[in-house]
Amino acid sequence: MADLSPIDLQKALKGADYPAAKDDLVSVAKSNGADDSLVRKLSETGTKRFDGPNEVQKAVFGNE
Repeated sequence: MADLSPIDLQKALKGADYPAAKDDLVSVAKSNGADDSLVRKLSETGTKRFDGPNEVQKAVFGNE
């Protein structure tokens, strides 16, 4: 996957419960078959806990 999109992130985090720890979201993404680059980007965010999907999107993609 060359370019990651917010839709890819939403699919990867389907079924996640919030608030959620970053490690929990990485596990959900892996179990949903997320692309390795998306999993890596998620795990490299500086945020340790997310209150909802919008926070995850901002952490992964910035202010796009």
